[in-house]
Amino acid sequence: MSLGKAEVEYISRLTQIEVREEAVEGVAQKLSNILDLFAQMEAADTQDVLPMAHPLDAVQRLRPDVVTEVDQHEKLQAIAPAAAEAHYLVPQVIE
Repeated sequence: MSLGKAEVEYISRLTQIEVREEAVEGVAQKLSNILDLFAQMEAADTQDVLPMAHPLDAVQRLRPDVVTEVDQHEKLQAIAPAAAEAHYLVPQVIE
């Protein structure tokens, strides 16, 4: 796919990225190359390829789900500017 000056100017307006007049041709070529790569990727046959979350069979090392901190909520809420029923009270920011 080949982009021209008009498309580059339109894209630059949409993205609010300034493209100087002397750089339009180079930007058009680079964007065209990217779109060509997308077209090549789209043409690849992926019919029998299973989707995967990650390309490596890595297993995340998990730590035991054990409480390691002492409960200090009463101590911390005692010094809070405003607290009620185990909740911190803050000013309303959305009406």
